[in-house]
Order: sequence, then C-alpha cells, then structure tokens
Amino acid sequence: MCPHVVNNGLGQPISTATTTTTATTTTPSWFATHQFIAEMIIHARLENHPCRTWDPSKALLFYVPFYGGLYSSSVFRETNHTLRDSLAIDLVEFLESQEWWNRNNGEDHFVALGRTAWDFMRTKEGPDFGANVLLNLPHVLNMSVLTVERNPWKGSNQIGVPYPSYFHPTMATQMVTWQKRMRELERPHLFSFVGGKRKGLEKAKVRDEIVKQCSESSECMLLQCGSGASKCHEPMVVLEVMKNSRFCLQAPGDSFTRRSTFDSILAGCIPVFFSPHTAYTQYAWYLPQDTHSYSVFIDEKDASGKNKIEQVLLKIPNEEVKRMREVVINLIPRITYVHPNASDVGFKDVVDVALERLSDLVGAKVKRLRSAQI
Repeated sequence: MCPHVVNNGLGQPISTATTTTTATTTTPSWFATHQFIAEMIIHARLENHPCRTWDPSKALLFYVPFYGGLYSSSVFRETNHTLRDSLAIDLVEFLESQEWWNRNNGEDHFVALGRTAWDFMRTKEGPDFGANVLLNLPHVLNMSVLTVERNPWKGSNQIGVPYPSYFHPTMATQMVTWQKRMRELERPHLFSFVGGKRKGLEKAKVRDEIVKQCSESSECMLLQCGSGASKCHEPMVVLEVMKNSRFCLQAPGDSFTRRSTFDSILAGCIPVFFSPHTAYTQYAWYLPQDTHSYSVFIDEKDASGKNKIEQVLLKIPNEEVKRMREVVINLIPRITYVHPNASDVGFKDVVDVALERLSDLVGAKVKRLRSAQI
C-alpha cells in the first residue's frame, strides 16, 4: 500500500496525453488512486475544509480520524480474534473517555472507512474471512459511518460514499473542461466491460455471462482483468475503454459494489447494473432517486441468451441515451474527491455533500436525543 498513501491518499501522479500534443504531461489533477483509500482523502479534505472549527463547543459534527480500512487490511490474516479486534476496542475506549463524545453519546460523531462494511462486521455465526468487529460495537453504532459499501440490511447508521476515482481537480475550470470533453466524445462502442470472472462467488456468476456475451459481440469492448499484471490497473487504459462506450456494465464482484461504477460516471458512460445493491441501495446521497434517469438495470437472472444484454441496450432510443448521458456527466462533480489542497472549487464534491447531509442527519438525531431527555 505504500505507493498509494502518498499525497494524502491520492497516490502517485499519473501522466495523461494532452489533446494538443502527443507528449505526455504530468497533471496536478490525475493520480493513480487506490480504490480502498477514501478514508485518507476524506481526512485530508476535512483538515482544510472551510467548515472546520477549532472550538469544539461550536461544532455540530465531530470527525473521528481512524483509518479503519488500512487497519483491517493489516490484520485480516490474524487468526487470533482478540488481536484482530484490539485496535477497534482501543478506539472505543478512547472515544468513551472524551468530553465531547459524552455530550451526545457519540451521536454527533462520524468516521470514514475506505473498505466495505463487511470487513468490519464479523459475527460468530458467519464465515471468518478476516473481518473485525468494529461496526458491531455499540459505541460505533451510535456514530454515522461513511463507507464505500454499506450493509443494505444491517447498516442503518452506514452511509455509502463513492469509491475514489483518478480525477482530483484543484479548480472549477478543470472540472468544466473535463465535462465538456465527455459531452463531445464520439462513442463507437455500444457497451463495454472492464473486469474478469470470479470463481466460487454466487453474486458474481453473472460475470461469466457478461464476458461471454461481450466476447461474442462486435458492439462490445472487453478489457478482461485477471491476477497479476493487467491493463485493468492502468487508469488511463480503463478510462479510455469507458470513454469509447455508451454503456458500461457493472457486475458485482468480490462484493456488491465496484469502483468501476464511478470510473464509468467520470467517463460519461451510462452504468448498467445487475444487482440493486451495486448502487441503488448504496449511494442515496450521491445518485438520483430516479434510477432510470442515469442507469440501466438488467436483472442478473435475465442476463442470458444470445446477445441478451446487447438487445436490451439497442432498444433504448438515441435521444434517451443522450439524455441519460447528460445526467451522468452532471453527476461527475458530486462523485469526485477534489484535491485536498484545493480551497473553493466552485462545486460540491463527495466530502461537501457528505458534510451537508451529515449536518442535517446529526442535527435531527441530536434534537430527538435532547427532547427525550427533557
């Protein structure tokens, strides 16, 4: 993970070819950002955020700077559960000793996690795949939890936030320029898939069918991923596939959600989902409630038969495709993590949206809590 934690979690700067020259230039807004590093970026953004106050008596929200994802990654092979859970327990004990935690019993605190909720919800009954118990602890259940994938059934205090993609602008003009480019692109391919097969995962079975159909279709562009070195780990290669596509297939993999969903939105490519838990039950603060306005849903049980996916997508009128693409492109600012060094970029990014919605959520919770104490 060492190369990925530099630049406040943005990772290493990457080179992009400019539109006016064949030379490559390292830009300050493009980075090889790891998909599980959002917690570091959020922390860096909050440190410099204009809403931050140094006076706790004036604070509506309290951010807990705990890198749970990095912690989880470091101990998931630990077979001793006491040792695997120790830092989570230490965190709770520390919070409980803090004056401002006790003001509202932690209801006004929040934490950001760069990995999925499943990595923090081990149970005695379920399989042990390396998770710890952080999100099962009573004190943490009082907090709001920002996570790249929430538990749709047991995550009432969990809020899904976008996976970080590679674009981290420092000014509004960079965003406007990028959106303009995405609107003007010719997209020769009807659809594309960036991903690989997953053996032994029931929720990922649809990937086999997707790879098969995409391989057999002249309308599909396939970038197949596997273990080891792969073009799938090259950000500009991934984005190029999506920029050349009208629709981008987003199948569940190791978990329901995918960073690829947000790569496709960044590329102005309409996402096609096969499970409601890949986006619809996850990112209510970031994606339109009208799911048909920006995406296509094909039930994984129906994604079979010769060119089934292709047939569904070909039936969508061109004018409808254009309208959906415009909605997708307009979503780019709010699913983007701006550069932590940026001040006022003129639009709300992931962190701005989260703070705005958390303020409303926590304000209502605290009001109910205090009313109950009267």
